[in-house]
Amino acid sequence: MNTKRNIYLNRDLSWLSFNGRVLKEAADPSVALYNRFLFLSIFSSNLDEFFRVRMPAVFAFSGLSTKKISLEEEYPAGLVQQVQHTIQLQQEEFGRILREELIPELKRHKIYFCYDEPLPVHHQPAMRDYFLSTVMSFLQPVLIHQLPPGSVFLENNALYFILESESEEGSGVPEYILLNIPSATMPRFLELSAGEGWSSILFLDDIIRAYLTDVFPGRTIKGAWSVKLTRNADMNLEDEFAGNLAEKIEKQLEKRDAGPATRLLVDGAMPDRVRQFVLHFFELDQREVVTGGKYHHLKDLAAIPVSKRTGLSAEAWPPLPHPGFDLQVPVIESIRKADQLLHLPYHSYHPILRFFNEAALDPAVREIYITLYRVAPDSHIVNALMSAARNGKSVTVFVELKARFDEANNLKWSKKMKSAGIKIISSIPTLKVHAKVAMLRREESGHLVDYCYLGTGNFNELTGKFYTDHGFFTASKAIGQELGLLFSYLLSGKQPEAYGKIPFHHLLVSQFNLVRKFDKMIWREISNASEGKPAGITIKLNNLQERSMIDQLYEASRAGVKVQLLVRGICCLAPGVDGQSENITVTRIVDRYLEHARVFVFHNDGDPLYFLGSADWMNRNLHSRIEVCFQLDDPRLKSEIATLLDLQLKDNCKAVRLTSLLENKRIMNDAPRFQAQEAIYQWLKNK
Repeated sequence: MNTKRNIYLNRDLSWLSFNGRVLKEAADPSVALYNRFLFLSIFSSNLDEFFRVRMPAVFAFSGLSTKKISLEEEYPAGLVQQVQHTIQLQQEEFGRILREELIPELKRHKIYFCYDEPLPVHHQPAMRDYFLSTVMSFLQPVLIHQLPPGSVFLENNALYFILESESEEGSGVPEYILLNIPSATMPRFLELSAGEGWSSILFLDDIIRAYLTDVFPGRTIKGAWSVKLTRNADMNLEDEFAGNLAEKIEKQLEKRDAGPATRLLVDGAMPDRVRQFVLHFFELDQREVVTGGKYHHLKDLAAIPVSKRTGLSAEAWPPLPHPGFDLQVPVIESIRKADQLLHLPYHSYHPILRFFNEAALDPAVREIYITLYRVAPDSHIVNALMSAARNGKSVTVFVELKARFDEANNLKWSKKMKSAGIKIISSIPTLKVHAKVAMLRREESGHLVDYCYLGTGNFNELTGKFYTDHGFFTASKAIGQELGLLFSYLLSGKQPEAYGKIPFHHLLVSQFNLVRKFDKMIWREISNASEGKPAGITIKLNNLQERSMIDQLYEASRAGVKVQLLVRGICCLAPGVDGQSENITVTRIVDRYLEHARVFVFHNDGDPLYFLGSADWMNRNLHSRIEVCFQLDDPRLKSEIATLLDLQLKDNCKAVRLTSLLENKRIMNDAPRFQAQEAIYQWLKNK
């Protein structure tokens, strides 16, 4: 083992590097205009989540006096400044893209987007009517200068104006008013026809600004500046052991949006005297202030009313029917005939929905088991499970109540399913269940036969339309037996060590054998390389952060193993470092679909091993979650995954190479333009 100190990339700066890559997609003129706005929206939404989830840790641990080397490396002195500087540069680039590229492009399509400009005079009658008849009923002004500091609560990620005014008596003493911008209850944008094929798009914010005298008659409004407060979203439920976890989560959800501030976003035009009043009144710290533009919460750009304009959105790729499923044949018969592998969202999600819909009405199906992590708000799958229970089948559902930002939705569905007669298992103390697995038990010739589904993505038909994932159907007896063992473990709630001998051989299950198995396969490649045999590792992940796995990939690189990584988001592995990772490349693809699948391929001396599953290589996934990975044995399915990975590694259009300096380097080569997602769609279509 190498004794040299390894180099790692910072988790939070890597996260921001990914968001910077999203921003580059908004700047790409080859992307359809509406989709460029959509990428700005995604960037803004990601940044909100960063401030809710990661910034509290950055503030808390950066520069902390500690003897723990891991903490000092992950949160070095100066990290807060680095993070804030990176975000500031990205926000400036966001503004540049919007002002200099997208707004002029809208004008070329006869759309006037009124961004930080005077409202068109010819729209005054329509705007005033809209304000007086619709907007005004949602406004809730508060004269905060009359109240004690801390007595008014700013809701998380809600939009407000801070108004400075003079009193009706004209005393000259400034008075301050908090006024909500009701963007959560009504559209952020108003579109008005301007004649001759032109239209105008106006911010709700600007319409309110224009008619403040109607809200405050008799007052002189000297200025109006928008603010938005982001609050810490940490639920602190990981180590809860006793009591009813559902009740604890419900109570915590009530507190979540009342969490401590992590960012106050203010209009850069706000005078210092007003800013100081705001900090004092809302009891905030100067370091929590981030200076922005006139408009906040620009994830609302996803709703800019241009998506239906001809030629302004990317050409749709209709989901493809999977050749292994026939509409005239029950899904179970297709699975019995051969293992089936869906490639979502290129393939239609319908076989997954049919799997549960048909099971709910199939008189031979006796039992259904499933793990749910994130489900659609109006889930077809959950409705099918409730139908199955009402039809007399035994239905057991593990619902992960600790799925961040989906706790409320999962609680809602848990209660509905329980009332329908479904056996609900929810949350193991100290563990999240992130596995994506389901099993039907069907009586055939007097015996129970298992039909299994294992996936890389959630049971969610909405995200199934734009997340790239793989879904595996099998009637394998071995996999069915081991999934049954997994559900028995979830039902028992016992900790893994209580099982003694590891019960899994065909499945890789974190807490049991997953890490050990991956260790073994990496070291086999290292051994083969040291013996002069061909060796290689190809891994696709959302996030790579767990250091022991990174260290082993570094060892593989030092031994001469070619390591190809496809990592969409966080990557703490530093590629291309001499003596450490010169044989490792990290490719990041950002395109119309969100790359979400987890795939692991080991050369194995010419007999490659292929695994798919739910597990990223993060501390949380490998050490504090239940994850399931599974091996593909069918040569036909292994060939499909090999082809998809080859296509992704050939991308020179939407792929970048991550550097050891966290740069997203465009792939410059002489090959013709090649876009992997488009190529995958066409390849599957031609099949």
